[in-house]
Amino acid sequence: MKKLSFFEKLKGGIRMTETEEPLYDETVEIPTEREEWVEEEGQLSVDVYQTPKDIIVKAMVAGVDPEHLQVNITRDMITIKGKREGNRTISEENYFAQELYWGSFSRTILLPHEIEPEEAEATECNGLLTVKLPKIDKDKKATVKVKSV
Repeated sequence: MKKLSFFEKLKGGIRMTETEEPLYDETVEIPTEREEWVEEEGQLSVDVYQTPKDIIVKAMVAGVDPEHLQVNITRDMITIKGKREGNRTISEENYFAQELYWGSFSRTILLPHEIEPEEAEATECNGLLTVKLPKIDKDKKATVKVKSV
């Protein structure tokens, strides 16, 4: 009899023999509803491009209160988090289609160049969030005058 690989056992498509140990504790109850064990968070769609001096990140955040937007920036990464509140006065059975995303969302982007986080600017206009991230000019040189103390 062929010994099963870890992945064959994990996929469950192949029956385990009685001598093999199960990969999980059979006494633990597994939730049947996904919502019981995972708080789903949407992923924000973005455009990222560069100009000679900046990296620009754009994202559609229509319907999001600016107070519910959080933009965290480091020298090599940006994270945008937010929450879009839905109209909860309409019951589920009255919907014919429900395709819009309501709830928490986030997106973390590794930047292709180091940036100056202190000089970043974020604006929102008609539901479009634009974050302007000035690149670090590694070729920039400065002359420092030496003082006698």
